[in-house]
Formats: sequence, structure tokens, C-alpha cells
Amino acid sequence: MSKTLQPPYYAVIFTSQRTEGDQGYGNMAETMEKLASTQPGFLGIESARDTQLGITVSYWDSLEAIEKWKNHAAHTIAQAKGKEKWYKNYIVRVCKVEKAYSFEK
Repeated sequence: MSKTLQPPYYAVIFTSQRTEGDQGYGNMAETMEKLASTQPGFLGIESARDTQLGITVSYWDSLEAIEKWKNHAAHTIAQAKGKEKWYKNYIVRVCKVEKAYSFEK
């Protein structure tokens, strides 16, 4: 899990259903996560997936940083491949986090 950040910041919630088989998805997902982590404004990422549903939440310091990542050349190639062969469907939600707290045993 990402560390609890001091609000306000932004979360991009990507919820998806995948097609069958990997088809290069795993390598691309790993590449995109590494690339995103080098972008200005990137704060962290969390992801969970089972056989039916995947949820990835990335954290950013501004809406401008999110927009730049969305339009990054390598990311737009990954997005196109996702629509073509990796996803049955997806939803992207952009939220402003105004309050956050955590628990750790």
C-alpha cells in the first residue's frame, strides 16, 4: 500500500475487466507503473486484481500532472493497446482526496 499522504491530493481510480490471456499485458503494466513513477507530480500507486475485476489507484499532486500522464506518448500507446486487446471495459474516475487516515498494527 502507498503511504498515507497529507491531503489535498488527487486519486485516479482505474477499474477494469480484462480479456482472456496475458497478451503482453503484464509487461506493459509493469513498464507503465515504472514510467508513471518518474513523472512530475506522481505520489504513489496501489493495485488489486482477481479473475473478474481490477482496480488501480494512482495518486497525484495536481490535475495538471494527471493530464500530462494521460497524454504521455508511451501511455497513449498503452491505452490504445488496452482498448484493442486487453480490456473488455474500464472506468476512470478522478477524485480530489480531502481527508485520509490509516491504521497499522
